[in-house]
Amino acid sequence: MDSKTAEQRLRRFLLAVTAAIYLGTIFELVLIGHYQETLQWTPFLISDIGFIILLVVWFKPSKKALVVLRWVMILTALGSLLGVYLHFTGNLAFTREINPSFTLAESIWPAMKGSYPLLAPGILFLAAVLGCAATWKHPLLRG
Repeated sequence: MDSKTAEQRLRRFLLAVTAAIYLGTIFELVLIGHYQETLQWTPFLISDIGFIILLVVWFKPSKKALVVLRWVMILTALGSLLGVYLHFTGNLAFTREINPSFTLAESIWPAMKGSYPLLAPGILFLAAVLGCAATWKHPLLRG
């Protein structure tokens, strides 16, 4: 097997794993009813857009599609960080409400272990990293 074929297979694998993360995220969000508030639709939107651009890159790779993929991966990473922030601040507000005597420092650890899973949105950050890795030194982006 030549290196070009191995590189192409690795890119396809990274794209497939990224797509699986997006689909898995959508499935899990539906299962837990993560759609009661407007902001809770954000990971659905990010995952839908990400999955669509992955399909475009998979079936019709072009320089433009790869550039759009990179921008969507940046959006995905930012959305992931927003999710971690929202989960933490939601847990922190709840902790402060039920324990009004806690200082901010005393509230941090319970907020990290709260009912909103702190690192769950991080799965989209992983998708963003893998999606960007699939474009690393891509032949269509040279020149």
